[in-house]
Amino acid sequence: MASPVYPDNANGDFYIAHNLIVYYNSSMPGKTPHPTANPAQLLDNQLCFSLYAASLAMTKVYKPLLDTLGLTYPQYLVMLVLWEGDGLTVSALGERLSLDSGTLTPLLKRMEAAGWLARQRSGEDERRVHVVLTSSGRALQLQAAHIPGCVVAQSGLPLGDVVALNQQIRKLRSAMQPPAISDTSSSPSSQASH
Repeated sequence: MASPVYPDNANGDFYIAHNLIVYYNSSMPGKTPHPTANPAQLLDNQLCFSLYAASLAMTKVYKPLLDTLGLTYPQYLVMLVLWEGDGLTVSALGERLSLDSGTLTPLLKRMEAAGWLARQRSGEDERRVHVVLTSSGRALQLQAAHIPGCVVAQSGLPLGDVVALNQQIRKLRSAMQPPAISDTSSSPSSQASH
């Protein structure tokens, strides 16, 4: 069988990680891949699938906890951001949650109808809309205080492992972001050089 082709990596991290995953999965009882299967194409070796399946499992853990508060998971995420810093603009909230306005606006409308938040136009710039918590929205914070502990308990992992895993996933997410595109062609310094 031909060896898979790996992207160039000065540290060889990709190659090492791939081999560790293949070794781990091949040593698991009951895991016998087809003899011609490319290890890089086995479902259990896909980081994306592991993250996807873990995300689905995590959402299932949250559902009964949030149902008692009348919140959906996306609404809970909005509330977490507003509990961190009330009064953000809709665009800042969308950026923080990685949600576009087409997804965020209907979500905020439903939350406003539920009485948890209000959307207010900026006095300085009518195009800017700020999202502020109502007293009901602030009261939800106390009612939801037990949720993070319940999720950690359900994971079965020590708190230190959960914190380290979260840091690794955030590092991965950051590394997977496309590089920021800066338009230097219209800047005064680049125009002066032409």
